[in-house]
Amino acid sequence: MQPETPARLRKLRGAAPAQRHNARTVAALTGNPGCARRAVLDAAGIDKDALARKIGHPAKFGQSQFAITRGNAFEAQVKANGYAELLRLLRETLGLEIEEVGSKDLNEVAGNDSQELRHIRARQALEAAVNGHEPLTFLDHPLLRLDVGGNDVYLEPDLVAFHHDGVMHVVEIKSFAIIDDQADGGKVAAAARQSAVYVLALRKLLGDDRVSHDVVLVCPKDFSNQPTAVKIDVRKQLITLDHQLSRLARIDTLVGQLPEDLSLELDTHTPQELVDALSRMEARYEPTCLNSCEMAYFCRSEASGCTSALGATVREELGGIEYVARALDLAHGKTVPSVEEVEATAMLQATARIYRSVAA
Repeated sequence: MQPETPARLRKLRGAAPAQRHNARTVAALTGNPGCARRAVLDAAGIDKDALARKIGHPAKFGQSQFAITRGNAFEAQVKANGYAELLRLLRETLGLEIEEVGSKDLNEVAGNDSQELRHIRARQALEAAVNGHEPLTFLDHPLLRLDVGGNDVYLEPDLVAFHHDGVMHVVEIKSFAIIDDQADGGKVAAAARQSAVYVLALRKLLGDDRVSHDVVLVCPKDFSNQPTAVKIDVRKQLITLDHQLSRLARIDTLVGQLPEDLSLELDTHTPQELVDALSRMEARYEPTCLNSCEMAYFCRSEASGCTSALGATVREELGGIEYVARALDLAHGKTVPSVEEVEATAMLQATARIYRSVAA
């Protein structure tokens, strides 16, 4: 990162404290790597939820307070009594022979919650564990760091790093249930993507051979609060994540394209001023953003009438036809296509003929 970039990002954010990243935000960012707006907002640590509410397009997803409380209670149960329940799962469910157990809570450093100090302590503990210098089986809440678009971001993980035979494993604790050995596919997929972020961050720190691609997912079993564990292979998610992170535009470049006086400070700007500032950042809206980005409803409103609002597949198939109205005119022969639009126009007109024949 260029020396001036952090100052530009702080100016963009204003006096508000920077929002911390977690695996969900990184996974969501890489899910739409072409969106410069999200890349800049996340790099600056801007509270996207508060920003969306201020401009009148609040996000409509997220956990309820009840779900958060239930999740925290389940995590505490799994970790209670020196990780006894988790140890049972690893021994019995996964068939791992674990005799001695050592643990370390990395949630803070002597009462200091500085991200840099926590990361240094976590790095030292993780390296000591995998190198056999300290008999640690469980490392709770290690603060990790990952390069996202040229910007080092800290990950605030809700996980346990489990060390066994010189290899580190990620243990992800979720409160959604596994019923009759089946769980919600969307929730499992999201957990796998988030876990892959942790695995990648650990591999950047310790090396690929020291961090397993098998993640241990712990959830309530059936309709009880009794925990059960399964292994998830996240190699596919790792390949996708690594590829998409490599494609992210550099933050230096994105920030350098913005006016130097641009600011998104919520306390000093009107909603219209914030909208005007956001319009200076290129967005790439697609319907999947509604499940993962706090700015999605604003971007959807902004993209109204654009083919991109219909999804990535439609946008790519139409080959650069930006507006729905023009696509319809081309489909019905009401306008002449440009050279770049000839192929997409032929497809649209063929589709229109098929639709008319079926509807007749």
